[in-house]
Amino acid sequence: MSIPTDRKYLDTHEWFKVDGDVVTIGITQYAADELTDITYVDLPPVGTKVEAGKEVGEIESVKATSELVSAVSGEVIEINTALEDAPELVNDDPSNGGWMVKIKSDDLGPLEKLMDGAAYESHCASLT
Repeated sequence: MSIPTDRKYLDTHEWFKVDGDVVTIGITQYAADELTDITYVDLPPVGTKVEAGKEVGEIESVKATSELVSAVSGEVIEINTALEDAPELVNDDPSNGGWMVKIKSDDLGPLEKLMDGAAYESHCASLT
């Protein structure tokens, strides 16, 4: 499994990629593989206020329903509308085309406490 090094990771398998004050959130390949066939992604409308450590969406698969958690507070400025008709994009390309939500945040500090790619890779290895 190739783990991108340009983002931070939660131990619940979300990734966070920063571009200025915008944080893109998705789930990792590990999470997508564990969920198997993703059938539906429930994301908040643009303009929704998000709180760090809280749910920002849900991912449903043939196997389970999982929460999408945000590590930052802010406002949803974009959602990946392609997932409405093609939730399998998360399985096919969770690190890029399967991104889920973009949040504008004025406090990126919480991301400093998250795992980098190498630490996340070690975390995943400890789970198998």
